[in-house]
Amino acid sequence: MHVVIRRCAGHLLVLSSALWAGSAMAFVQDLTAVFRPDPARPDQNRFINTTPSSGYCSTHVETCQAYQMFSIRLPITARSSGPMEANPSDVRRGAYWKVPAAWRPLTVINAFGEQETVEIRISGLGSRYALDRSAVELVGGGVSWGTGHRMLWGSAWASAPQPCTNSGVVSYVAEKYAFLWKTPVEAACVKLQKYAIPGMGYDYMDIAYELRTPNPLQMSTGVYSGVLNYSLGPYQDFDLGDVMLPSDSVLTLNFSLDVEHMLKVDFAPGANRIELLPEGGWQAWLHQGRPPARLYRDVAYRIAASSRFKMQLECSLVIGNTCGLRNADGDEVPLQVAVTLPNGLTDEFGAAITQRPLRLDGSGSTLFQPAYYVNNRPASLHFEVEKTHVAEMLENSGSTYSGIVTVIWDSEV
Repeated sequence: MHVVIRRCAGHLLVLSSALWAGSAMAFVQDLTAVFRPDPARPDQNRFINTTPSSGYCSTHVETCQAYQMFSIRLPITARSSGPMEANPSDVRRGAYWKVPAAWRPLTVINAFGEQETVEIRISGLGSRYALDRSAVELVGGGVSWGTGHRMLWGSAWASAPQPCTNSGVVSYVAEKYAFLWKTPVEAACVKLQKYAIPGMGYDYMDIAYELRTPNPLQMSTGVYSGVLNYSLGPYQDFDLGDVMLPSDSVLTLNFSLDVEHMLKVDFAPGANRIELLPEGGWQAWLHQGRPPARLYRDVAYRIAASSRFKMQLECSLVIGNTCGLRNADGDEVPLQVAVTLPNGLTDEFGAAITQRPLRLDGSGSTLFQPAYYVNNRPASLHFEVEKTHVAEMLENSGSTYSGIVTVIWDSEV
């Protein structure tokens, strides 16, 4: 018996886009994630975000961990186009924030044309507003920095306006205030200035995001690519109102999801040489003349699998849809080959794999799939010459029948 395992080479999944091709006002940000089966946690069948943390969550680590947030700092700034009057009647002339908090789908494609859908939502938005003078000067002096900022907006900036919600810690100095608000829904969050502000800017943009990724166990190993763009500016995806104008008009997010599957089978030493025997040995035949019902051998092995795979059969001697054995005189008998797989591995219909025949045409073994990462679990190959053909072999007692069987586990499904 020969054993062959075929695996696809590891690849990188890329998601990217550009809203206006060739625009000089676009900013591109790469995001990365990986699926790699973990033997210590076989139930963790999901992508892990591997994008380096930056921005708010890199300085407020404990707060972000408590809220399960992840942030990226983008060098996208904004400046007020003119003075901001006190108590504006139009909310779009205040500190206005609306971000794409709703889930957006993105189709990704690998090199073989297989398509999957990824979804993304912006779950938080933050920055550091910078006044052209201290908040204390704007409200008339005689108060602390914190009180000055609170009086300027009529409430603490840390108290996110609905429907945004607080994220926790903020930081400020005389003329600047850093923050991040969570965005549970896609709607405008507004704070209106109670005092006139001659000039204000946002020093950067922090975004927190969430991903919904396909089940990696159902994905092929390899690179999936796609593109997603967000527009920035008044009435765009990232809308900062009519006064605060961003430095870029497009945000392009390039996602890279690396799918690294495991497919491994391990046999005990010497398992490649198989001797077929009757149940209980040859004693009943030798002493009682009772022919055996079959000749067989079960070969145990262990399998680790996190991806779909198929099993194939190759034979040195082909008889019908299976392999065969031949003696020195040229007499031939068919050999039946089957496989049993552990719990967690099923066929395309969800049926368990118990003594599933392996055929040369692949029928019944073209797709096996994991419900979860199956790690180093016991499985078996079954080899058998059926009773009718055993009788033919016994007519040539004393001869040796042999053949070569190659069993292939192939992840290129």
